[in-house]
Amino acid sequence: MAPTAAFAWTAPLRVGVSAPAARAVCRPAGAAGASWVRPAGRRVAAAVRPAAPTPLTPSPWRVAITASATSSTEAPRAPEPSGLWSTYVKVSTLVTNLFPLWTALCALLALAKPAAFMWLTTPYFTASLGLLMLSMGITLTVEDFRRVLARFGAVIIGFLGCYGLMPVLALGLAKAFGLPADYVAGLVLVGAVNGGQASNLATFIAKGDVALSVVMTTATTLGAIVMTPLLSQLLIGAVVPVNALGIATSTIQVVLFPIALGMALNRYANRLVRSVLPFSPVIGVLATCLLVGSSVAQCASPILAAGWALQLPIMLLHLVGGVAGYYLPAFAGYGEVVRRTTAIETSMKSSAFGFLLASLHFANFAARVPAAVSVVWMAVIGSTMAVVWRYIPVPKDQKTRA
Repeated sequence: MAPTAAFAWTAPLRVGVSAPAARAVCRPAGAAGASWVRPAGRRVAAAVRPAAPTPLTPSPWRVAITASATSSTEAPRAPEPSGLWSTYVKVSTLVTNLFPLWTALCALLALAKPAAFMWLTTPYFTASLGLLMLSMGITLTVEDFRRVLARFGAVIIGFLGCYGLMPVLALGLAKAFGLPADYVAGLVLVGAVNGGQASNLATFIAKGDVALSVVMTTATTLGAIVMTPLLSQLLIGAVVPVNALGIATSTIQVVLFPIALGMALNRYANRLVRSVLPFSPVIGVLATCLLVGSSVAQCASPILAAGWALQLPIMLLHLVGGVAGYYLPAFAGYGEVVRRTTAIETSMKSSAFGFLLASLHFANFAARVPAAVSVVWMAVIGSTMAVVWRYIPVPKDQKTRA
């Protein structure tokens, strides 16, 4: 039998033109520079430059074929999506785009019927956060983190926004609106905690840099061991004891382990990941909504009693923080993708962690109410920014810009 020769074939896809009639470039696979070859028993024409694409001939589609005495020159066709799958894509896109609406509805339901979310105890709460991180981890590779670490300045900007801008902004808003001392302490504590895990999902929806978002979240989470009690002492004069070992363990369980597991699955079980990936945004939205509902349900009565006097400064904390987080990287020369990522990271605090600290370390119950309110506004404002940016294309010259 004549030996088989492998070729790389480049040809434009033409409407109404048979494959044998299309002009092609044939060369041995891996042998750059050769213009023609002669397989055993077959004559091959000299190389011809492929025709320039026209509106009816899309960009050349590069495929690998094997030439033999019985080989076919027909180009493979992409499978048509099923009707059921097309329906799911439309529905999942709608669910993701309405992320702000779902968080607001869950918050309202938690206020009206707190019992609906009381089943979400601490183990389930932790599992929901872990699931949220896993849904993001399967979109990442090691190369993503190498790329991020090569421009660590963006991470530093995010860290300064989290522990420099937000605590001072929280204190200023609390004083400007004349909040009671317990509310001042609770709001400053929200400003002094780490970035929230839901920011990774919002960054994914906003077409930001998910790997950069994960590094920023992890950096601020680890930084909370020192920064949260230090800022509490400086700004509100109350030392908030933080269990460093507990925070480190929680970081591993809720952030690092699920992300690492997702990356491993992406590397070693890529076919499985590709089949699951379309469901990732929906799972993230569901997990975030459950976390919002659980936090609000535990403080439903104080939230209702506080009214807009407390809602407005907390809403402004997340809104102004997001705007500032967008423009700060611009001054340092970073592009649109980094700006979106930093804005979401700065705005979306780990309000659930602030709620836990206030519950454990402040004697008055009122100190935990700002954190419960913050859970809602953090999710609503962060998800709104994500959905808006989803429909604003990133300029081509800034997609790869640091």
